Amino acid sequence: MIRKSLQLALVISLFLNISVEGKERLLTDETGRNVMVPQSAKKIVSLAPSITEILFALGLNEEIAAVTDFCDYPAAASTKPKIGGFVNPDIERIVSLKPDLIIGIRDGNRMDTVHRLNDFGFPVYLIDPKGFDGIMLTINNIGEIVGRQDEARRISRNMLLKKKEAMSLTQSLSKPKVFFQVGDAPIVTVGRGTLADDLIRLAGGKSISEDEPMSYPLYSVETILSKAPEIIIMSSMEGSKDYLNLIRKWQNWTTLPAVRMNAIHVVDSNLVDRPTPRIEKGIDALMRIIHPEVLIEKNHHQGKTH
Repeated sequence: MIRKSLQLALVISLFLNISVEGKERLLTDETGRNVMVPQSAKKIVSLAPSITEILFALGLNEEIAAVTDFCDYPAAASTKPKIGGFVNPDIERIVSLKPDLIIGIRDGNRMDTVHRLNDFGFPVYLIDPKGFDGIMLTINNIGEIVGRQDEARRISRNMLLKKKEAMSLTQSLSKPKVFFQVGDAPIVTVGRGTLADDLIRLAGGKSISEDEPMSYPLYSVETILSKAPEIIIMSSMEGSKDYLNLIRKWQNWTTLPAVRMNAIHVVDSNLVDRPTPRIEKGIDALMRIIHPEVLIEKNHHQGKTH
């Protein structure tokens, strides 16, 4: 009964705010949902680490009311109130904060969470970035809804310059075959249109799973052996994993070109998996693995000009 009364009060409050103050805008989020968002959000709850990173990158701080337990960047994120995980956030905790805007992500937050927050009268704007260009779009969209359009455009311009630079540096180079691993039991890789697939291409490689229609297909060892990757890259999605042991497991398959060339690497998942401005560093991280000679030559030329 108390819960229903709270829900009714919040809905009425939101309705009056929209009708009387007229300070809201009806927007379509990245999943096609219509969302009434405030002209000037003062209490924002982030439902994912990537969203938190983007909000801070746009220059927000005091406006960020709460973040998930997994929001670890930048350092200031650790000082914010926590609302639990992004798969199962604490709904009552969020309600108690009375945010005027909640931003979630389609690939991570459950729609059940979104619906429950909607039922309490809170606007939930969902992002759904796809690939490198999708991140730029998301940053611009978030910049629009939080009133930081200039900052968003500046970040997007820098990202676009980074993309063009990477393409220019690698376009004439050979494209070694890359197997990008995001799970080991079972073995999971990345398919067409994913961020990792984009980054491998920008860094001058060719993913052996680039034609897979599923975002995260399962692969057998036999399939990987048949595709003969020259480089194996493992994303460090689970900090507790023993990646040295996983590397040793791959080294048992001596027929793999990647094993013969000692080209098995672990890359920081925060740089290559999170759809944030730090993805620029992700390109460099992969290029350092796929075409290290490019960055060495680039740094050499930069050293000459300073």
